[in-house]
Amino acid sequence: MKALNCLTGAEILLPDFNQINGTLWSTVACDQYTSEPHYWQQVEALVGEAPSTLRLTLPEIYLEESARRIPAIHKAMEEALRSVLQAHPNAMIYLERTQSDGKVRRGLIGAVDLEQYDYQKGSVSLIRATEGTVLERIPPRVAIRRSAPLELPHVMLLIDDPEKTVIEECAAKAHTLSTVYDFDLMLNGGHVTGRLIDEAEQTRIREALAALVTPQAMEARYGSSELAPLLFAVGDGNHSLATAKASFEEIKAQLGAEAAASHPARYALAEIVNLHDPALEFEPIYRALFGADANTLTEELTQWLSTLRGAATPQAITLVTSEGDRALTVETPEQQLTVGTLQVFLDGYLQRHPEVKIDYIHGEASLRRLVAEQNALGFLFDGMTKDQLFRTVIYDGALPRKTFSMGHADDKRFYLECRRIK
Repeated sequence: MKALNCLTGAEILLPDFNQINGTLWSTVACDQYTSEPHYWQQVEALVGEAPSTLRLTLPEIYLEESARRIPAIHKAMEEALRSVLQAHPNAMIYLERTQSDGKVRRGLIGAVDLEQYDYQKGSVSLIRATEGTVLERIPPRVAIRRSAPLELPHVMLLIDDPEKTVIEECAAKAHTLSTVYDFDLMLNGGHVTGRLIDEAEQTRIREALAALVTPQAMEARYGSSELAPLLFAVGDGNHSLATAKASFEEIKAQLGAEAAASHPARYALAEIVNLHDPALEFEPIYRALFGADANTLTEELTQWLSTLRGAATPQAITLVTSEGDRALTVETPEQQLTVGTLQVFLDGYLQRHPEVKIDYIHGEASLRRLVAEQNALGFLFDGMTKDQLFRTVIYDGALPRKTFSMGHADDKRFYLECRRIK
């Protein structure tokens, strides 16, 4: 059964945290704080000359400096392989992440098989994207990965395990496992503890995962045993995982399928989290527009909303401006989710107004701060609930891009583990 081999152990590379400061080593996912340079300036000041994943990744706020930064990143990876990283063969890690709110999120680190992942629209693979993948964003990222000897994951995959048979069983045995890291994360990131999972427990994990997608399990949870099983739904890092897949397909085209089958790039490190973990909360990802006129936009949006003739439940959108909030009601939406309604309008608006730029913002406070400090407009709306995710992806396909975020920016996955990909 394919699901048995969807997640495997890997040679995970870590510093010796008796010698290396873990707080300075571990930095937040590169797609966070993309409009807040002050955050990344703080990180830079904290890290200084210490070994850090800051040197092994490219924060997206610096994407325009890619040509200068990428060679230095590759050089830093080679240096880390020589002098910092130590191998843990055939490893899975059970981790506990204490979030900024004090709640503990539990997860597993392992390697997922990219042969069982498809980010294309209409995918029925065991691993699927939960939102639309912007194909234009993949080639530049593949170019970065092509020459990189290492990957550092910020991908988080979700399982729909209401009976808590996979990860929570590891939690019960945590006291018997060997600790490989245990430290505070920087800048209100909470705390992280990782423990190595032995081979017997890895086998149990794979069997428990496979049991989640049997025909009987699909019937019980989603109402039909004929549905194509969905084991892992991408929660965070959609484009990072898509980049890993595209990069592997490039390698497979060069080497041939048989030779590529054993290539390390066939797999990608990821954190697995149970959708039903009480610490896991879904947050909407808000929209900010830069360079738009509030009055003109309000007029266009109000007129467009009046043309909708759908049967979905009425929706509410709050337009945030420097002069105050404006409440908008969508009486007869055609999209099931408010974010879907808004994104359809914004896609058209941005085509008509190429001078206007968009960003996707985590957290109401960050959005309001941007609006107050810059020439920006913001959009607030209710988010999707957790119990809608798997059923929606299985029956309707991928959600509108940037539909939801798993928790606050401070609680996103931090770079920590490494793995060779060449």
